[in-house]
Amino acid sequence: MLHETLYLTIYILTVAFVLGAVFGSFINCMAWRIANGESVMTGRSHCATCGHPLKAGDLIPIFSYIFLQGKCRYCGEKISPRYVTVEIVTAIAFVAVVVKYDVSFETLRYLVLVCMLMGLSLVDLDKYIIPDRFIVAGIVWWAATVPLMAEPWKLQLKDGLLGAFVIAGAMLALSLIFDKVTGKESLGGGDVKLLFMAGLYLGLLTSLLNLILACIVGIVFVAVLKQKKIPFGPAISIAVFFSILCGDQVVNWYLSLF
Repeated sequence: MLHETLYLTIYILTVAFVLGAVFGSFINCMAWRIANGESVMTGRSHCATCGHPLKAGDLIPIFSYIFLQGKCRYCGEKISPRYVTVEIVTAIAFVAVVVKYDVSFETLRYLVLVCMLMGLSLVDLDKYIIPDRFIVAGIVWWAATVPLMAEPWKLQLKDGLLGAFVIAGAMLALSLIFDKVTGKESLGGGDVKLLFMAGLYLGLLTSLLNLILACIVGIVFVAVLKQKKIPFGPAISIAVFFSILCGDQVVNWYLSLF
């Protein structure tokens, strides 16, 4: 029985890793097309340099990059390592969510959220914008999954709306004041919308933790990249991912100190 349980666990985590890599590949393509003004729904995948359509053998997540030695099969130009990195990171993220929530509706909710966060982060890295389509999709997905969660829907609705409006509203007010005083933009509208969407999933207290984590990650990005301006969407997304994995435990631990 123990061996059967172990084999089943390995099987589930392997499937999660493979699915994560596949969705990571799709998200890469989708984010690149959005950033470059191409249709997400139509057209074959193609090399970003020479434009040659890619065949099935060129699109195997992780393995194609390794087998092709990081180069386009048709023009020989180097393929950005970002593609394989996103595939690996998304695969690991899928495994982490499954480990945390097992096979459940919570897992489904957060796997889709991970995909949205990855997609908007990639676009933000390229264009310093967070497309509204990601925010709208995230809000709709939250509303659709509320009845499927173990927690009563009324409590989810109350805590989610508090997390969304209090945190995003406070940050909007502070950024407007800062912008007025300094004459510089401090926080983009897309970042405020992302904090709003994240607040729905996290609730009030975990959203506050999420905001603190996002600021810390943002500071690390500034120090590493040595840029005065950085896209804040990826920092928020990383913080959200940490928060859905262990945010409640951190908040409960902190509250237990008092």
